[in-house]
Amino acid sequence: MTVTSSTQWTVRSRSGRISVRLHRRTVWVAVVLVVLCCAVVLASLLSGNYPITMPDVFRALGGHGTLQQRYFVNDVRLPRVLVALLVGAALAVSGAIFQSLSANPLGSPDIVGFNNGAAAGALVSILLLKDSSLASTGVGAIAGGGAVAVLIYLLSYRGGVRGYRLILVGVGVSALLSAGIAYLLSRANLNEMLNAQIWLVGSLNGRSWEHVWILLAVLVVVLPSAFLLSKPLLTLELGPDSATSLGLPVGAVRRRAITVSVVLSAAAIVCAGPISFVALAAPQVAKRLARSVGPSLSISALSGGFLLAFADLVAQRLIPGSQLPVGVTTLVLGGLYLGWLLSGEMRRGRA
Repeated sequence: MTVTSSTQWTVRSRSGRISVRLHRRTVWVAVVLVVLCCAVVLASLLSGNYPITMPDVFRALGGHGTLQQRYFVNDVRLPRVLVALLVGAALAVSGAIFQSLSANPLGSPDIVGFNNGAAAGALVSILLLKDSSLASTGVGAIAGGGAVAVLIYLLSYRGGVRGYRLILVGVGVSALLSAGIAYLLSRANLNEMLNAQIWLVGSLNGRSWEHVWILLAVLVVVLPSAFLLSKPLLTLELGPDSATSLGLPVGAVRRRAITVSVVLSAAAIVCAGPISFVALAAPQVAKRLARSVGPSLSISALSGGFLLAFADLVAQRLIPGSQLPVGVTTLVLGGLYLGWLLSGEMRRGRA
């Protein structure tokens, strides 16, 4: 049974035991973002140095067409755009959780050091252990991100954890990690250093179905836990004292939120490198589109997927005859967005 109002739909089961409230604006924004994601997937499948028409794309997807068409559509372009969508979704949800946790739009894994921690852990595996397999870099990224998360949490704990302390400590730790990453690169040979530098910028070149399945597995396992955190995080945004008075276990919620955020960031970094600013910008774009009070994780995931896939499409076609790493595009767009966000925070006296 569905009950409608001017702003939302309430869907109830026949027994009345289960009910879900759907805000109309959120639903329509989600529909538009899904359409945009489908459009950027189609554009990515059509785009490339090897020309393929739209009918041939659909024939290749169905297992027909020439061998070259099936190869470029099914084995090159489709895995790449799917990895972009999944990495963007993982980064956006991770950023939305941490921005809600810190109660600050500047709080995101790439600003406060979680991404640098995961990148440092992956580089230790690649440069020191000489193992660049996905399993090894994945373990290194999760270990590095987790260790940094624990360190930042402990350093910012003083009778409780405040959002501004978490961000300030995280920025300091991030600077130290950047120095450590630079040291690792300086000790590597030329080929290893060049490959690591490209990976550190963030790139989707050469991504395969193996990366798609890894990201899907992580998102299927972790996203339900993230969505279950939506209401506790909304309560936590009232402030730790108010949240505690309402019966929320603040410490446990924070630890769960940080764990989920680190795992999502690490999975994205392993498959695409530490792509910057998606985790910062996508949650804020989603919040403005949906006009939501708390973290809109589903809209954030769709926004992040579309933004990264669109940025990768631009990076591929911006300079004819060459492909830029997608991290270059996100750095330019994210830098402009960060400047705008900082100016807005300064006007409101919060930065």
